[in-house]
Amino acid sequence: MTEFLDHIWTSLPMPALVVDGQDNLVGVNPAAETFINEAARSLIGQPFLDRVSLDTPVEPALARIRENNAAVFVNSVDVTCGHQPPQPCDLHLGPITAMPGHILVILQPRHLADRMGRSRTISATGRSVIGMAEMLAHEIKNPLAGITGAAQLLSIDLTAQDQELTDLIVEESRRIVTMLEEVERFGHAAPPNKRVVNLHDVLDRARSSASVGFAAHMQFNVEFDPSLPPTFGDSDQLVQVFLNLFRNAAQAADEARGGAITLRTYYDHALRLRRSDGTGRPMPLQVEVIDDGPGLPDAIADEIFEPFVSGRQNGTGLGLALISKIIAEHEGWIAVESVPGRTVFRVSLPMAEQNENSES
Repeated sequence: MTEFLDHIWTSLPMPALVVDGQDNLVGVNPAAETFINEAARSLIGQPFLDRVSLDTPVEPALARIRENNAAVFVNSVDVTCGHQPPQPCDLHLGPITAMPGHILVILQPRHLADRMGRSRTISATGRSVIGMAEMLAHEIKNPLAGITGAAQLLSIDLTAQDQELTDLIVEESRRIVTMLEEVERFGHAAPPNKRVVNLHDVLDRARSSASVGFAAHMQFNVEFDPSLPPTFGDSDQLVQVFLNLFRNAAQAADEARGGAITLRTYYDHALRLRRSDGTGRPMPLQVEVIDDGPGLPDAIADEIFEPFVSGRQNGTGLGLALISKIIAEHEGWIAVESVPGRTVFRVSLPMAEQNENSES
């Protein structure tokens, strides 16, 4: 029975802690190690409230549990561990009857449930907007070409001052055509050609390309889990995903001062995406792209993956929507957490199964 209970404790998908009568930590499950970002051996024996900071007084709840021998639920508490930003969680606290004075604390992060309730794939409304945009892009490009040609012909016989106006017409027309071509590319993106892929190879390809181009002013830090198993996907499309994320971070940073992009990979077996038919596939492969920029504007944070939503002037708002589309076609998930000075895009992907061969 003891071995069976140990298996349950280890397999719990939510962070779980055990505190003794003096409120010191005496038990930490693997999910809690990941949540706190510290190994159990360094947490055991430490005061619970020194390692897990809560924005609400919890000592009265602990005392009430010990006095009444009854569980307590605390809704929506900001939990801070170390230097990580606060995370909203629900707390479940209950007495361990076989160990007087000891309390089981379960943390249920709200951000995951909240995000899973808001689909990170493109909504039906978004698809309709994209279809309309494709049609308009096709219809607008032809007259724009005529306008550009007419402006170039007019400029031949104009003074230098008047030529500035025709040059402006040509420049703006070409800019609009570039945006329209991006809309068309988005709508016609090919389905992934899936193979067994090493995510670290994908990240190295994207990092090498970015660091000699648009992200030359950024510092890249790498925290890879060398034991991370492969996924099953299209390596070129996945490179495009991470290039887009790097570009967003580089554009948000001060070009003179620069900034830092941290790439982190790890394995988390707790996340599973449920399909509409009731089945689900685990997404244990986690890749985080972390930057130290100003963060996402609050006004668009909840719609950042929808088409035509952008926090940049003259941005098309299709970069993150394309990322969302590619990740969804890889049966994965993308989420974001952002506060000033720290933005984390987390990509979750399934592990390649044994029956998935080298070609899709």
